[in-house]
Amino acid sequence: MILAGDIGGTKTVLALINHHPDTGVECVHEQTFASGDFHDFDDLLSQFLAHKPTISAACFGVAGPVINQRCQTTNLPWILDAEQLKITLGTQRVKLLNDLEAMALGMLHLQEHEFIELNPDAQTQTGNIAVIAAGTGLGEALLYWDGQRYQPLATEGGHCSFAPQNQQQDKLLSFLRDKFPEHVSCERILSGIGFSHLYDFLVASQFGKPCPIVPSIGDPDRSAVISRLGIAGEDEVCSEVVRLFVELYGAEAGNLALKSFATGGVFIGGGIGPKIRSAMEAGGFIQGFIAKGRFQKVLDKVSVKLALNSRTPLMGAMYYFVD
Repeated sequence: MILAGDIGGTKTVLALINHHPDTGVECVHEQTFASGDFHDFDDLLSQFLAHKPTISAACFGVAGPVINQRCQTTNLPWILDAEQLKITLGTQRVKLLNDLEAMALGMLHLQEHEFIELNPDAQTQTGNIAVIAAGTGLGEALLYWDGQRYQPLATEGGHCSFAPQNQQQDKLLSFLRDKFPEHVSCERILSGIGFSHLYDFLVASQFGKPCPIVPSIGDPDRSAVISRLGIAGEDEVCSEVVRLFVELYGAEAGNLALKSFATGGVFIGGGIGPKIRSAMEAGGFIQGFIAKGRFQKVLDKVSVKLALNSRTPLMGAMYYFVD
C-alpha cells in the first residue's frame, strides 16, 4: 500500500492507495486534517495510521524547501525527515517533494475538463511548463521537457522580490516596504493574506472608503470576506483589490514563464484561483501575463490553464511511485 500526502500550512491531506497494473490507482482511504491542530507531523501521522496498515512506499508534497530530503515547513513548526520517516513507516521507499513539485506532477494527470484556458489566443506547443499557485503562500515550480517526458523542478520563486509595473504598483511597493522593511516578496501579495494587504493599501491611498463589514486586521476571515465582496461587486475597494490581485498574479505568472521559457504552457494551481474564477477569466490576468514589452509576442500564444481540481498536489504524490 502506498501512502501519499499533501502537507500544507492550512490543511494536510493523507491518502492510502493501491496500484494495480490493470486497473490503475485505487484510493483506499483519504482524510483531511487541520495542520495547526497538531504539534508535529508525527502526531498527525500516528492518528491517520492508527490501524497500522503495511506501507510499501510513501511520498509527501510539503509546503517548504526540501533540502537533502529534509524539510522545515514554511508556515508550520514542523520538520519532516525522510530518513526518520523510513524508520517510522517501515519502508526504504520514502520521498519528500516540495508541494509545488508534487502539484506539477499532479497536473500531468488531470483531465482536460479539469482546466479552464485563460488565453483565448493560445496555441498548442511543446516545451517546458511553468506551474504557479497562490494559496496560503505563493508556490512556483517547473516541468522541464527533456524531449521524452516532463521532469519536475522545485523552486522557491514565490519569495522573489516584488517588481511594480505601473504607478499604482509603485505606491503599493512603498506601502509594503513600511510593513516589511527587510524584503517585499511576491508572496506578501499573491497569497491569502495578500487580499488583506491590498485592501489596507487601497484604503491608505484613499482609493475609497473602508467597508464597514470587512473584519479588522488579524481576523482569520478578513481576506475571504474581502475577496467575496470584490467578486460580487458589493464594495468598491474590495472590487479593486480583486482586480489588482489578478493583474499582479498574471504579471508574476508571465515572469515565471519567461524565466523557464515555458512554451509548453502555464498551469495555475492553488486554492485562490478557482474561488475568483470569474475575475481570472475577465481578461486582466492575461493582460498582466503578456505585458512584457519586446517579449509580448513570445507570451501571447502561450497556453495558460487554471486547474480546478484541488487534489492536484495529492495526485502528484500518489503517482510518484507509480509512474
